[in-house]
Amino acid sequence: MEQVTIGGLTAKRGEKVNGFISVEGTRIQLPVTLICGTTDGETVLISGGVHNAEYVGIQSAIQLSHDLEPDKINGQVIIIHLMNPSGFEHRTMSLVYEDGKNLNRVFPGSMLGTTAERIAYTVEREFFPLADYYIDLHCGDGFEGLVSYVYCLGNASDYVVKKSREMAEIAHVDLLVESQCNTGGAYNYAGSLGIPSILLERGHSSQWCQSLVDEDVHDVKNILRYLGVFKGQAHRHEKTPIDVSPAIYEDAPVEGCWYPTKQPGETFREGDVLGYIKDYFGNELFRCIASQDGIILYETISLCIMKDSPMVAYGAWDFTKYGEVVKNCIVCGEAEHKRHHHHKKSEIDED
Repeated sequence: MEQVTIGGLTAKRGEKVNGFISVEGTRIQLPVTLICGTTDGETVLISGGVHNAEYVGIQSAIQLSHDLEPDKINGQVIIIHLMNPSGFEHRTMSLVYEDGKNLNRVFPGSMLGTTAERIAYTVEREFFPLADYYIDLHCGDGFEGLVSYVYCLGNASDYVVKKSREMAEIAHVDLLVESQCNTGGAYNYAGSLGIPSILLERGHSSQWCQSLVDEDVHDVKNILRYLGVFKGQAHRHEKTPIDVSPAIYEDAPVEGCWYPTKQPGETFREGDVLGYIKDYFGNELFRCIASQDGIILYETISLCIMKDSPMVAYGAWDFTKYGEVVKNCIVCGEAEHKRHHHHKKSEIDED
C-alpha cells in the first residue's frame, strides 16, 4: 500500500501523520495517527478510550503513536487515541456525554443515530475496512476493580478465532477469556467482519501510571512483531494466559450499597457469596452467589451500585490444575479485613 487515507488524512509511504477524523452530524473529532511503513505489509488498527475513563489504554495509544516510526513498520498502523473524546472531556465514566450510551454496546452503530451510534458507525465505516487486525485497549473504570487479562474472539470464522487467540496469547497477562459476542462491542463486531481482534484489560479504578502504560505498550509492540507489522522478533513469555472461559457477568438487580467479598484475581467455589447489596440502613437486599468455581475478573468497588449496572464478572477456574488464589484488598492493600474496615481489634476497642 503506497498510502493510507481516512477522511481528510493521508500518510504516504514512510510518513506518520496526526490529525482528526470528524464524526458526521456531531461535534466529535477523533484524534488519530496514521503510520505508513517503509515496506509493504498488513494493517493493524489500535484504539484507546472506547470507555473514556479507562486511562491506561488511552495513554498507551498516545505513547504508541510517538514510539512507532515508519522505518520500523511493515505495512500500516492506525491509532485512534480516544474514541469517546466528549466523555473524556466531561469525565462521564464509560458513557458518551451527549446521549449517555456505552459506546462498547452500540456497534455497528448508525449514520442517523445518537452520538454514540454515529461514532461507532464512523469507526465501522472508515477504519474497519482498512484493518487486517485490531487491538482495543481498556482498563477498569472509576468504579471498577480489575485484574489484568485479555479477550479473544470465539464467535467468528475458524481463521479469525484462531488468529485472535494467537494474538491474545502473546499478551503478558495471567488470564484469557474467549468471548462469544459478535455485536455491541467494537472488537466483537470487527471479528464478525473477519478481522482478528483482541481486547486488552490492564489497570483499574480509572487510575494510570507509567508502569502500566509500559506493560501495555510492550504487549502491543510484541503482538505487532508477531504479526510481522513491527520489525523484530516477537518475544514469547514462558507461560501463556490461563483460559478462564466461560465468563459470567452479573448486573445488579437493585440499587443500593455494594459489599464485595472477594478481590479481583481471587478465586472462589461454586455457591460462595461474592457480595451483598444492602439499603442505606444496612438491610440486605440481594446476595450474589457464584454459579461456578471461578476467579474474579472485575467488580464494582464503589459503595454505590445502580440497578442493571455491572456488579461482578468472573471466569471459570480449575482448582485441580491451578490451586487457590488469594489477593490483598485492591483499595488499601491489606491482607486481612472484613467489609473494607481495616482496624485491628485492639484499635476498635480503643475507639
